Amino acid sequence: MTPDIYLHNTLSNKKEKFEPLDRGEVKIYSCGPTVYDFAHIGNFRSFLMSDLLVRVFKYAGYKVIKAQNITDVGHLVSDHDEGEDKILKKAKLEKKDPFEITQFFTEAFLEDEKILRILPPEYRPVATEFITEQIELAEKLINNGFAYEVNGSVYFRTRKFKKYGQLSGNKVDDLQAGKRVEISAEKEDSVDFALWKKADENHLMQWDSPWGKGFPGWHIECSAMSAKLLGLPFDIHTGGEDNVFPHHECEIAQNECANNGEKSVNYWLHVKHLLVEGKKMSKSAGNFYTIRDLLDKGWKGEEIRYALLGAHYRSTLDFSYDSLVQARSSIERLKEARRIFSDLAGTAKVDSDLKEVEEFKTSLFDDLNVADALSVTFNLIKKGMKAREENKLTAEESAGIVKFLEEDFNSIFDVFAEINPIKQGSIAKKVFFHLQDRLQFRADKNWKEADRIRDYLLKEFDIELKDEKTENGREQTIWNKRDGSASGWVY
Repeated sequence: MTPDIYLHNTLSNKKEKFEPLDRGEVKIYSCGPTVYDFAHIGNFRSFLMSDLLVRVFKYAGYKVIKAQNITDVGHLVSDHDEGEDKILKKAKLEKKDPFEITQFFTEAFLEDEKILRILPPEYRPVATEFITEQIELAEKLINNGFAYEVNGSVYFRTRKFKKYGQLSGNKVDDLQAGKRVEISAEKEDSVDFALWKKADENHLMQWDSPWGKGFPGWHIECSAMSAKLLGLPFDIHTGGEDNVFPHHECEIAQNECANNGEKSVNYWLHVKHLLVEGKKMSKSAGNFYTIRDLLDKGWKGEEIRYALLGAHYRSTLDFSYDSLVQARSSIERLKEARRIFSDLAGTAKVDSDLKEVEEFKTSLFDDLNVADALSVTFNLIKKGMKAREENKLTAEESAGIVKFLEEDFNSIFDVFAEINPIKQGSIAKKVFFHLQDRLQFRADKNWKEADRIRDYLLKEFDIELKDEKTENGREQTIWNKRDGSASGWVY
């Protein structure tokens, strides 16, 4: 039986007990990146929250099915219906084909995800691969009377959906043209939004449709992809707080009006904005950072991940170099504690569960309260260290702390790089310190000792190593047990 989990639902604006549509299973759709540039740390705060959500549900014993999209067309600069497509704007600036742009930045995003140890979703739909489904949804909305075609474009009749604004709190009458929505002479009403846009002959991304050549609106993409892959209704939809309006509000309108008013998503979770040293992040302010920027300054993926997870997702996170320093210090303390307690435990077995395990779970199951979960963890380490100094810590108790750090804590925070969260085996613990030593030997250009450890791991553990460089020049070692029973990587 799965435990009770409580989540703050943007739709009701209150914390609710999670009730799955299918027992023991949770379906999650997370808004992914628009691939016209490198994703920045504000974007990744949202993606890491989604990763945290997945890990917490898996930790609770749920089967998780997650879809996270790649937007490679239709996201206009204004986030509404006017202005230039963000991808086309980038393509013109760099004098490249737009599909070359999207491929490059999609690959960059996937590498950044891996560096931050974000678990890959079960589905990663790409908007341009679901054009047929988007056209079909627009046709359905036209047939249901909630959309209309004019001059080759299709618009949604916003006022006809009486519940529009239920997620954001916006009222249709307050959405004055030129403020919240853009003016378009061909719309029946200025508050209507585009499902399909007519493309002129010079537009570089366009497809055939019943209304002529064009491209999809941004909002309809996620509605079509989530319905196709997860079915309607599904359990949870996540995104940044900037997605609440207009994007997610429009998704709800499309979904419900295409399906006889039935609710399409039960829980909406949104991440608060990220500040950098108290200010809104912007290139003009000089406080705009991508993951690669921070890696180039010497920070590690695990440290960036830890810093971005450090505050509750519904509170504003003030990111700074101090937060990265604190993350590095905390991770070093965790790794040192694990080494000390592992040495004390030896081959001892855990004789009883720690009360801290339940406290850790209680924190995470209460709307992903990472602050309390971290507090539980460091209090346990402090208590264990004190008992050790007083010679009151048994080997079995040490083994219990190690088990908590490696199995409970690491399943969520993933700071012990040698334990692969997707496919881990007990062998990982045995090879970790050898791999760490080898990395240091390689850094010192002591190739003889590095080769000795490589040969030892192959002979004793049947493990093969592969050293490679990521696109940003960082070295990493991938290890695999040849029978496929364990794998992992360190960097």
